[in-house]
Amino acid sequence: MTQRVGFIVFDGVTMLDVSGPGEVLHQALRAGLPYTSVLVSPRGGSVTASSGLVMAGTTAAADAGPLDTVVVVGADRLTEPDLDDELLATVCTLAERAGRVASVCTGAFVLAELGLLDGRRATTHWRHTETLARRYPRVHVQPDVIHVRDGRYITSAGITAGIDLALSLVEEDHGAESARDIARELVVFMQRPGGQSQFSTALAMPPARSSLLRSLTAAVHADPTAEHTLPAMSAAAAVSARHLTRLFQAELGTTPARWVERVRLDRARQLVLDGHSITAAAERSGFGSDETLRRAFGRYLGITPTEYRTRFATTKPAMRVPGSFERGTRCD
Repeated sequence: MTQRVGFIVFDGVTMLDVSGPGEVLHQALRAGLPYTSVLVSPRGGSVTASSGLVMAGTTAAADAGPLDTVVVVGADRLTEPDLDDELLATVCTLAERAGRVASVCTGAFVLAELGLLDGRRATTHWRHTETLARRYPRVHVQPDVIHVRDGRYITSAGITAGIDLALSLVEEDHGAESARDIARELVVFMQRPGGQSQFSTALAMPPARSSLLRSLTAAVHADPTAEHTLPAMSAAAAVSARHLTRLFQAELGTTPARWVERVRLDRARQLVLDGHSITAAAERSGFGSDETLRRAFGRYLGITPTEYRTRFATTKPAMRVPGSFERGTRCD
């Protein structure tokens, strides 16, 4: 039986949110798997993406017919408080009849606004996970996952994570081997190493509100290698350790030790990208030892410092060792 997958599109949509998972389903169709993709917009006709590219001939929601899977794609404007009523009505109507409902990137905000994610685990682009959690407290936001399923709802992280989501749908429908063949064709991971925290900047830590914590956190940022134990910070702030811990929990949502570790990790990530050795990065960020640094990378980012540098330092491939020519070639 052919699976009809409807992508809900609208003006300002992020093109890759559509084309990424759409290409996965196209490759599935080429491999003989029964999928049909339909671009659905509230009124039909042409839709202009944020890049200026135009998707012509979209199907009006009223004419879309039954859809097995509905995919709400993302756009920058979906994080704004007032979502378009016409878009909400379109998603509500189509999602009600679909067997599966998915979102790519900020499309999760539409599902959350409709209450479809209440009491469920969900994710979105790392830049917006905090906003999603604050605006919709009944949603159990998972900030580090690439995609997550809860019941018939599947949400994915930012932009290219839509490819991961679509591969998971193919695997669910037709098995891992089929999804693996498509991943090979597209030259992507079946499951990319690590979560989306490895892509975020400064670990998205909120600023402190009180002057006491602002002064204290500024000192840690200025010199993460200094002694920033709980007793030392309490003494510097002239408050008890218990009171300081309560302030951190109330304003920053974490403990003093965990906050300091995240600051040091952010400094270490930049040092690694700047070409410093793992040992130097550990010393200059305040971790002290290679092993402590590796444990922090594994705990927060799911990868090693060396893997992080390989993935994010440059787009250039590794250089061939001088003189290591392949057999059968010659240098004139």
